[in-house]
Amino acid sequence: MESWKPKTDLGQKVKNKEITDIDYILDNGLRILEPEIVDLLIPDLETDLLLIGQSKGKFGGGQRRVFRQTQKKTQEGNKPKFATYALVGNKDGYFGIGYGKAKETVPAREKAIRRAKLNVVKIPRGCGSWECNCGNPHTIPFRTEGKCGSVIVKFFPAPKGTGLCVEKECGKILGLAGIKDVWSKSIGKTKTKINHVKACIVALDNLMKTRLTHKQKSEMGVCEGKLVSNNLKEIAEEMAEEIVEEPTIAKTEKK
Repeated sequence: MESWKPKTDLGQKVKNKEITDIDYILDNGLRILEPEIVDLLIPDLETDLLLIGQSKGKFGGGQRRVFRQTQKKTQEGNKPKFATYALVGNKDGYFGIGYGKAKETVPAREKAIRRAKLNVVKIPRGCGSWECNCGNPHTIPFRTEGKCGSVIVKFFPAPKGTGLCVEKECGKILGLAGIKDVWSKSIGKTKTKINHVKACIVALDNLMKTRLTHKQKSEMGVCEGKLVSNNLKEIAEEMAEEIVEEPTIAKTEKK
């Protein structure tokens, strides 16, 4: 990162350590244009690729693969292109997805990972299951669904210990987002992996758009982003309340 030369004002502030928290960028709606910003602010970021393609051939035909290959017919011959979906996340509330397409596999993968880092968002978590009601952010706070093409994906809060009862590729998405327990239901032509993945992303997007009251957040233990920062905010608020209450107690003792 020492050789990184920022091209934007936001990147310069991050490198100069004027901005040290990714929450400040996401809460203020600042646009991330350099992937190095995410690398510095979220050092424990993990990457993964979705199996959206299918191999061809006599022996390996039908097996799922990372790259989806398409061809364009021209007078010079067939011109293949490779597309892939990349995921990034720290398994603690931060997640991003990106789509990359190129004439070769390596540039397509690098392009997808770069775009995934630019699309990092905070996923709200909580305990919306009536069977659990523990208050820990291990599942989603409420039911959500998404649709793409004919595929409809529905996610339901699950009690602790249930695990990710979802399709394998959707499980990768939820796992990197920090969700540990969830039930799901899929309707439509779910073999179309790209539509299935997009429906899952739309469901998470609807989860982020829904606004909750402060009472609902406290009851379901809703946590946006990393759990540590949210706990620190709660501790700071409690300390501020104690500081305000102390003078009133001292006055009553004097009386």
